[in-house]
Amino acid sequence: MLTGKQRSYLRSLAHNLEPIFQIGKNGIEENFLIQVDEALEARELIKIKILNNSDFEAREASDLICEKLKCEGIQAIGKKFVLYRKSIKKPKIEIPR
Repeated sequence: MLTGKQRSYLRSLAHNLEPIFQIGKNGIEENFLIQVDEALEARELIKIKILNNSDFEAREASDLICEKLKCEGIQAIGKKFVLYRKSIKKPKIEIPR
């Protein structure tokens, strides 16, 4: 579990990130989860966008993905949300204590 200070730090890092995934009418499928899992391992911090034709809201999609992939939902604003999970192999982001 992250503290408010840690979440704030991660939000500041995510501000300039472009979304690397989109959730559309197909929703959140197993292949999508595999790709997000690999991206979290490689990058630790990712941004995902929800398209207008999706049935999901940002918070709802974030919670579902976090539950399945054991990651942290950092921020959900409008149609975008940010996820974080510390890499097992090569941690890149140093989070303040």
